[in-house]
Amino acid sequence: MMLNLRRARGWLLRAVLKRTTAIALGTLFCAPALWLWWRDYRWETWLTDGLALVAGATGIAFILAGIGGRKPDWIEPQK
Repeated sequence: MMLNLRRARGWLLRAVLKRTTAIALGTLFCAPALWLWWRDYRWETWLTDGLALVAGATGIAFILAGIGGRKPDWIEPQK
């Protein structure tokens, strides 16, 4: 079980660090969330609203990570 979580975490980190993959996954997550936000269906409940909110926030995080790209952890101060 722990090995599967590590593999999933590694896959997620590699996906976020690749710009095109991160933007594609972000769009994939945001599309259904925006669709549910835009339309009003009879079968929608608090659960679908919550899942759409989580999917939309995850998608936006992926898109922002894809746009921002990889940044260094530390920048040496100039003297």
